[in-house]
Amino acid sequence: MTTVSGGSAGRWALAAVSATVFCVQLDAFALNLALPGIGRDLGAAGGGLQWVVSGYLLAAGALMAGAGRLGDLYGRRRLLMAGLAVFGGASLVGALAPSLPVLVGARVVQGAGGAMAMPAGLALLTNACPPGSRARVMGRALGIGGVATVCGPYVGGVLTEAVSWRAVCWLNVPLALIAAVCAAWAGESRDTTAPVSVDVAGLVTVTGALAALAVLVDRGQPWGWASGRSAVAVALAVGLGAVFVRHERAAAHPLVDLALFGNRPFVALTAAGAAANAATVVVLFAVPLALQGPWRLSAAGAGAAFLAPAAAMALAGPVAGRIGTAYAVRAMAGVLVLGAAALGAAAAAPTLPVFLVAVTACGAALGVAGALTLIATQAVVRPERAGEASGVTKTVITTAAGLGVALSGSAADAHGTAAATAVNAVLMAAGGCCLAGAALLALTTVRPPGGSRGGRSAAGGCPD
Repeated sequence: MTTVSGGSAGRWALAAVSATVFCVQLDAFALNLALPGIGRDLGAAGGGLQWVVSGYLLAAGALMAGAGRLGDLYGRRRLLMAGLAVFGGASLVGALAPSLPVLVGARVVQGAGGAMAMPAGLALLTNACPPGSRARVMGRALGIGGVATVCGPYVGGVLTEAVSWRAVCWLNVPLALIAAVCAAWAGESRDTTAPVSVDVAGLVTVTGALAALAVLVDRGQPWGWASGRSAVAVALAVGLGAVFVRHERAAAHPLVDLALFGNRPFVALTAAGAAANAATVVVLFAVPLALQGPWRLSAAGAGAAFLAPAAAMALAGPVAGRIGTAYAVRAMAGVLVLGAAALGAAAAAPTLPVFLVAVTACGAALGVAGALTLIATQAVVRPERAGEASGVTKTVITTAAGLGVALSGSAADAHGTAAATAVNAVLMAAGGCCLAGAALLALTTVRPPGGSRGGRSAAGGCPD
């Protein structure tokens, strides 16, 4: 396989991936608080507005698995730049959207662009760095993404009130352009061990299966989990998934090598990361609701109070990058237990200061878990298939984000005295997700990481 050489190429790769992660993560959450303004401006109301957020997440979750491998085959920098072009162009359309259907369509295309850019970018950075500095460098990039994740809702809210919700879409255009310019100076890498050909049948079936699963996770609660529409989504997800697995077993050059799922560290870390991501989304939704509801803070006061947990979550990326691969599984289990304990303490907090201390500790623990998921899963797979692994991991944790949104729904809909009970219930549910992830890791017997990944040439290029 090709590798990147030269210090400047690695630094440009870091800059490109950092800007990409910031841009995509900011957009994923920035329009949540802008939905009422969008409804008023476009004359839309009701359930249609939720597709502004859901359409983005559904497209991203369905397409990442295939997009990651396409980056391996055709070039990670090439797919990253293509994804950024799609993302930026769709953002421009969204900023000018005259109606809700046009805006939702633009958001779906944005999700597709993000699905192309994110796994390709992470794989590009993995192959741009020697093993000794890879984790630290990825931690820095993911820390910048953490800032966007936790600040996204407030940035969206402020821009919507001060200017317009359209300003959120306009902001994406220069951010995507900056990321693309940085990517243009990064070195290219691709998997040269496989022919440059697309497993079309695998791509179609896995995308269809994931799309059906994502729709089920997003719409299952309002539809009713036992409804006919939910049953159809389950049947499509299972049926297409079975066809995909059967095809991949027989394919000479599969889109996703099923041996990846025999890599026990990868599977355990990905599953635990999904639990952590679901809990993180709950925190991002439920804590602001708690601050403005049961704790009776203004919107500005809630934003200021949320700065501490937001900062803890953002700083967690570089911390995760300092954890050695050999200790990743144990560290992940430990921070998930800490996150569950902090969530339980937040739900039982008798005063606001205690609540803020608990959610700050929770933000730190979940931030480390989220970053460690992406860093450690890249470290336990062969670098030539880094995009494939990143795509699978990102697909799983993005789908889990939809589960977190679903868990948060009861808290968002509650009012008055019922709001405190609902918020505490979803915080406890998030703690349960963390404990489930920790238990899975504790039950997993992990072989030494060095035995599960192939060698690579350590081409210098990333800052230590």
